Amino acid sequence: MNPDTPKLAAGLWFVATPIGSARDITLRALDVLAAADVLVAEDTRSLRKLMEIHGVSLRGRRIVAYHDHTGEAVRDRLVAAVRDGQSVAYASEAGMPLVADPGFRLGRAVTAAGGMVTVAPGASAPLAALVLSGLPSDAFFFAGFLPSASAARRARLGELAAVPGTLIFFESPARVAAMLADAAAVLGLGREAALAREITKKFEQVLRAPLGDLAARLAETPVKGEIVVLIGRADSEDINESDVDTDLKQALADMSLRDAADLVARAHGLTRRDVYQRALRLTKEE
Repeated sequence: MNPDTPKLAAGLWFVATPIGSARDITLRALDVLAAADVLVAEDTRSLRKLMEIHGVSLRGRRIVAYHDHTGEAVRDRLVAAVRDGQSVAYASEAGMPLVADPGFRLGRAVTAAGGMVTVAPGASAPLAALVLSGLPSDAFFFAGFLPSASAARRARLGELAAVPGTLIFFESPARVAAMLADAAAVLGLGREAALAREITKKFEQVLRAPLGDLAARLAETPVKGEIVVLIGRADSEDINESDVDTDLKQALADMSLRDAADLVARAHGLTRRDVYQRALRLTKEE
């Protein structure tokens, strides 16, 4: 423990662990792990190994397991620890806590009991993949894992088809080819897409292609590792540029340039950047 690290306040401290290299953990996260009264993890072995790598001592503490099959009794004991004035550090398995992570229920329970909840943030696979994908990042929707059955998967993709932003999914190597084939069938062959795997690790790879091409490639050449699939928003149809300009002029009469661009971009399903540039041109012309 860093001698300059103050004692942690009582409460639940969510700690983000690396999604790849152990070096990606933050100094703040290590300080929290060193100072917490109680340590909790989805995988106790992974956390123990991470602490050993960075020289963080357990100081006689044990690591409490908390996962999808953990009973209410364990959750109640952790809430009671916070209520009694202890600091509880919950470490995710890989990446930001609560993103496809069982710590969600623990956080809600502590909050409901009036306890303090905070986070030592770190790497996030969905956001890292979004940056790598080259797809629009002004609006996005994280949909987690799709259903494993094709019919249910296609139905869910149909529900997401009109989302005005980049879609982000987790997927397993065994199902990703079938998932991409279903996505191409439901969302269209030409929709922009990307597949990011093993993010921040030695064999990190990003494949970028229209959805139909990406599906065909994965059908022929399977991939391994932890996978994030990203699908761009649908192309806006039948957008009349004069309508956009008219709406911008009306919005600019009562709003700032930025707010007007935001409003019109959402209304027409366009990127904020493009509409902002259009609004700049209009103001110069006037």
